Order: sequence, then structure tokens, then C-alpha cells
Amino acid sequence: MGQMFSWFRSAPPLSSNDLEGVAAYIASGKCRNIVVMAGAGISRAAGIPDFRSQGGLQETLRKWDIDVRRPQDIFTLSYFKQNPKPFYKLVSELYGGTYRPTLTHSFLRLLDKKRVLNACWSQNVDGLERLAGVPSFRLIEAHGTLDSQHCTICHAKFDDRKMKAAVISGDIPVCEKRGCGGFVKPDVVMFGEKLPLKFWLNLPFLKRADLLIIVGTSLAVPPFSFIADWVPKSCPRVVINMESVWGIGNRENDVQCIGDCDEMVRRLAQLIGGDWEAQLDALWKDTEGKAFEYKAGVHA
Repeated sequence: MGQMFSWFRSAPPLSSNDLEGVAAYIASGKCRNIVVMAGAGISRAAGIPDFRSQGGLQETLRKWDIDVRRPQDIFTLSYFKQNPKPFYKLVSELYGGTYRPTLTHSFLRLLDKKRVLNACWSQNVDGLERLAGVPSFRLIEAHGTLDSQHCTICHAKFDDRKMKAAVISGDIPVCEKRGCGGFVKPDVVMFGEKLPLKFWLNLPFLKRADLLIIVGTSLAVPPFSFIADWVPKSCPRVVINMESVWGIGNRENDVQCIGDCDEMVRRLAQLIGGDWEAQLDALWKDTEGKAFEYKAGVHA
């Protein structure tokens, strides 16, 4: 009886649980709603350190004489309101240079150009996805952005020029609204803050996904990490990361591709065939004249 019912069971989307199987699925034309979950790992090749890796932000913070129980505490709203100096010291060091989008960022743009990208959910605040050309309506910046800033008390918007001047000089920007005087914070989501409304409004659309690509993140931070469980069980989930991701591997169509993000997406483009690799290189070449710079175009 079980064998008879197996005749009616749909075949798994992937022909094999590896990068070749993922490429064949994309090339088949049956994959039309790709969801990407992107983390700090896709920006490492641009020179922006992630949090946990060797030489990353966590290691940097431990070298500083900061009175916190854990390095990540400086990213909590309650600590920021007490002492915003460590956070701004980190911001000034992190965004003192310029950063070009990586090949992986251009791969995200290529998915959109091929009209198979449903949405890119990003943990990053560096804006490199947008700089690479991923449309804003496809991008869900779950942890906010450095592009704007508001007072932590009255929520009044703060001027870009004054913000850049404060960061460059090492000062702490303070709200100028009469009677307030609260610390100003970039619109990044800290621990203890609510995620953007766009995050919650787009959760139902995950049910449309027919492929989930988890790239450059170990999915260690909730509620972002929960997104991986919102896609249909029939949807293949593919990890492209330097280390395996816990919880990915318990479904029939789960794939873990361990390695460098840029190398993996290039290999994926090669395996898909056609003009995918040529277009990937062309899109990445287009980013040569672009670079992320803190408050670019704003003279302090």
C-alpha cells in the first residue's frame, strides 16, 4: 500500500543534494521565487569584518578596555543609552574606509536581473546589497541601516551632515530638539529593539519560496534565524557559508555547501550555464566605480 501511495508523491526538486543539484534546479526554469538570507560573511571580502570570526568585531572589542560582561553588550539599547562611546568608536573605525560590493552581492543582483529573486533578507547594515543594485523593494534589511539616524528618546531625525561630523571628530551626537538632549543612534536594530515593520509584513510571502539560499551567516541571531523554518518543507534550503548551519540538514532537500561565498556563487553560476557567469562578472565590474563610504557625498 505504501508503495502505491509513493507513485503519487511528487519528485524532490533537487536531482542531488549538492551545488550541482541546486544549479540544475535553477537552470530548469522551475525555480522562480528564490529567497536569500544574507549575513556578514558576504561582506568580509569587501573588508568589513563580521562579528565572530578571527579578526572580527568581537575580537576587536575584547582588546578595548570596556566595562561590559560580553562584547556584544555594546549593541544593546540599554547599554547604548548609558554609554554610547564604544559603539561610536566602532562605527568610526569600521566606516573610516570605502568598501566595494563583493561578487556575492553582484550574484544577488543577478538573481533579480534573471527575475527569480523573490526577496533578499539581510542582517547587514552596510548597504552593499543596494549599492550592488538589488532593488529596495526586494531588500528587507532586518537589522536596519546606517543611512539614517534618530534620537533614542524623542525619535526626532538627525541631520546627516552633523552626524558625519560627530563620527569623524569622535563626538557623541546629541538630539537638538529643545528639552530632549537624548543620544542619537543610527537606525540599526540593537538588542532590545523591535525589528522593522517591513520584516514582519513580509513573513507571509516566505510561503511562496521555491528555493532558500542562506549565504554568509550561521543563523545565530533570532528572530532572523527563524526565517529558515518559514519556507515550505518542499522548498530546498541551501547553505553557502564557511561553516555549517545548525538545523539545516533535517529536511529532504537541505544542502550545505561549505566554503568561501564568492567562490561558491561563481561555481554555482558556472554550473547553471548559459550566460550566468558572464553576466555575474559584468555586474561585478559595474561596481568598480562604486564604494560604500559612511555618509558618502555629505561634507562634514
